[in-house]
Amino acid sequence: MPPDDTPARRIAPLPADRWDERDRALAARVPEVLGPGVPNVFGTLLHHPDLLEALAPFSLFLLTRGRLPHRERELLILYTVFLAGARYEWSRHVPLARSAGLRSTEIRRIPRGPGDPAWSDQDRHLLRAAHELHRGARLSERTWQALAARYDHAGMIEITMLAGHYRMFAYLLNSAGTELDPGFTSEAMDSSEGE
Repeated sequence: MPPDDTPARRIAPLPADRWDERDRALAARVPEVLGPGVPNVFGTLLHHPDLLEALAPFSLFLLTRGRLPHRERELLILYTVFLAGARYEWSRHVPLARSAGLRSTEIRRIPRGPGDPAWSDQDRHLLRAAHELHRGARLSERTWQALAARYDHAGMIEITMLAGHYRMFAYLLNSAGTELDPGFTSEAMDSSEGE
């Protein structure tokens, strides 16, 4: 994981008292799975409502209607955002990962990556996919074949798009200095030296 040199907040979430009718409508689309209130990521993106309006359906599709089983989706997301040093996304996805079946011990192991011998082969393949996509923007033949034994073409597309989507969020949230939402923590990111 890169060093934590998160900048001070550069783009504060747009305050609710500055929302227009369209902003309120967009904020109302925050999926219930994320809990009450409007997360800072949405407040930040409200500075560009056209982009938020275009992005929200895709994000929601990946989060709630994708083909990957929820546990596998959250494992891939957490390791992707760990590698990108994306504390905000880590903090938001740990509760989702728990509700998808990842145990606290597994979440604490994620920073150790695919080399940790405690992972199942399937988990290790997903972690290795996140690592390879992060480092070289492509899956090796070995990783592709290992994943393709379980996932069809649609699943393989989704794995790469999911990792890329959360990498994109890391670019924005890390650069904007988006603060964690109240009640969320990124502590487990620091539970290991990393890869």
